Amino acid sequence: MLVPFLIMLREGIEAALIVGIVASYLTRTGRAEWLPALWIGVLLACGVSLAVGAGLDIISGELPQRAQELFEACVGLVAVVLLTSMVFWMRKAARSIKGELHAGIDAALSGERQGLALVGLAFLAVVREGLESVFFLLAILQQSNGWEAPVGAALGLATAIVVGFAIHAMGMRLNLRAFFRWTGIFILFVAAGLLANAVRALHEAGLWNSLQQTAYDIGAILPVDGPLGSVLSGLLGYQERAAFGEVLAYLAFLVPALAFFLASDRAEAKPIGARP
Repeated sequence: MLVPFLIMLREGIEAALIVGIVASYLTRTGRAEWLPALWIGVLLACGVSLAVGAGLDIISGELPQRAQELFEACVGLVAVVLLTSMVFWMRKAARSIKGELHAGIDAALSGERQGLALVGLAFLAVVREGLESVFFLLAILQQSNGWEAPVGAALGLATAIVVGFAIHAMGMRLNLRAFFRWTGIFILFVAAGLLANAVRALHEAGLWNSLQQTAYDIGAILPVDGPLGSVLSGLLGYQERAAFGEVLAYLAFLVPALAFFLASDRAEAKPIGARP
């Protein structure tokens, strides 16, 4: 439950910030009459994301077993790419996204078909977050049973809506830099676990048969369905038994991604003019 909660909290806050920036700018510049176009774009983005998720879930259920394993691997790989790009894109765009959105609004409302252009701007800004969430949740739901993951995702999204409203309507301050830094580190661990699971799914689909020797098997000591094992599984992608290929994929992704993320974090934190 914790992993989908935190992922949807981050995705929801990103989307809420984008929508809040656009809505605030329209109101502040005397163009509040265009707010309905903004909400139409947001609703369309949510509808498309839900439709894509439902369609992929239906397709997955109709596939034979080996094809389902391949589908699970593909969804996991797409989720890894989207989650990783989200982490690094937000780190790079955080400082300039407000100005870019303002410029996009001005451009959309200065040409022909202003309402349609603003709907498109809002749609594209929000659908990115929605599709990232869809692929992540599909990857998580394919690896878990029960109600915990859907409920965690719903709670995370609901919390994000409340936080987004509090930021823009009530003036609540949130240290976004710290929030995105720590959730970014967490997401990289989650992405590494999804990659390892994708490697396992490729093996079960018959497409990857190398490095299948058992790297470790500690289920008797730390079972994945125990209290600590379930927490480590959710936070770090822990498996009680893993093949060498899965462990190598996990480390080959996590070590350089985490090192690059932390290095870029230190670079951004260094004051301008500071000596290296």
